Amino acid sequence: MRLSRRALLAATTAATAFSSAPPASAAERHRPLRTGFERLAADGYALLAGRRVGIVTNPTGITRDARHIVDVMHADDRVNLIAVFGPEHGFRGTAQAGGSEGRYDDPATGLPVYDTYLKSGRPLADIFTASGVDTVVFDIQDVGARFYTYIWTLYDCMEAAQLAGKRFVVLDRPNPVTGRAAQGPVLHKEFATFVGRQPISQAHGMTVAELARLFNGEFLTAPVALETVLMTGWKRSEFYDTSGLPWVPPSPNMPTPDTALVYSGTCLFEGTNLSEGRGTTRPFELLGAEGVDGRWAAAVGELALPGVHFREAYFAPTFSKFQGKTIGGVQIHVHDRAAYDPVRTGIALLVTAKRVWSGFAWRSDNWIDKLTGSTQVRTAIDAGAGPDEVVAGWREELAAFRATRREYLLYR
Repeated sequence: MRLSRRALLAATTAATAFSSAPPASAAERHRPLRTGFERLAADGYALLAGRRVGIVTNPTGITRDARHIVDVMHADDRVNLIAVFGPEHGFRGTAQAGGSEGRYDDPATGLPVYDTYLKSGRPLADIFTASGVDTVVFDIQDVGARFYTYIWTLYDCMEAAQLAGKRFVVLDRPNPVTGRAAQGPVLHKEFATFVGRQPISQAHGMTVAELARLFNGEFLTAPVALETVLMTGWKRSEFYDTSGLPWVPPSPNMPTPDTALVYSGTCLFEGTNLSEGRGTTRPFELLGAEGVDGRWAAAVGELALPGVHFREAYFAPTFSKFQGKTIGGVQIHVHDRAAYDPVRTGIALLVTAKRVWSGFAWRSDNWIDKLTGSTQVRTAIDAGAGPDEVVAGWREELAAFRATRREYLLYR
């Protein structure tokens, strides 16, 4: 089925506009990094000429000098920007986790802002139709983890654009934790939710343009008319701080690129009764609970995981789990990010927390299964498996995903 589907996509390239912006010239490849938006603007927005444009974005959709691209495009007569579509946390980023801004008119531009959060399929297609756009543009900074919802906003919007007969353009940005490799368990379809619609690995190691091509080629029932504007000057081995771009928190609890570095592993603690550090200045780097002491840091430290140290830590979250209470746990200190494996580290932290703290429990709704994509991690840890045994449980599925992923990579 996959081969015939790919053959169909290849045969219908011209008809569906399944293409990317022109490849970078030799001179462009040696320039500093330029985002998809920067290349689009430098080309005079030719890709959007004569189109009624709507854009899916949030506070991360900014220029190198920290202006929002909606403000820039709205002020440019070469773009007919008529609508904005906001994801979780909203277009201007005023909502906390699990919230959005609803439908309103943006005070800065007067543009109508439509809410996409938790909308998909025909209802989202109807929003695109009602907005009057013929081209939907996507530009949001991702963090590289399957359970970060913006990539599923991308997926849902692609599906809805296809249903509504709209053209879809993805403006690429760096994967802040590199695009070196895919890591972690692969989602099983029966566990699909908004923190994982399709079977990709927990740390996918792709950019949003690469993911868009993967979604179009592997998962959408019918491909959308997709175009991607690629970056120039980005290498798969590069972390965000080499980009020269300002960091804007993609969500309230993703304050720095350091948070993104650990997130694809320690977000698993959302599936437990321990704090994942929300309500602190170091979310996902601080983990803990009442009754946890220095034995946890000692136990995980004895595993000698590559690239990371663990410090006994005490903290009082200002909101979320254990609000206002001083709790004990660990702080993660990554000292060699090239050697660090966030997913294996997250598993090792779960295993050792369960061993040293008698109060350890999974969330009663087994949310951990939605985060990891199956029951395998939870049941293996409950059976007493060590980190290496847990990781071995997804090895074959990960190898299969890596082979599929390889066909959609766009950068070296």
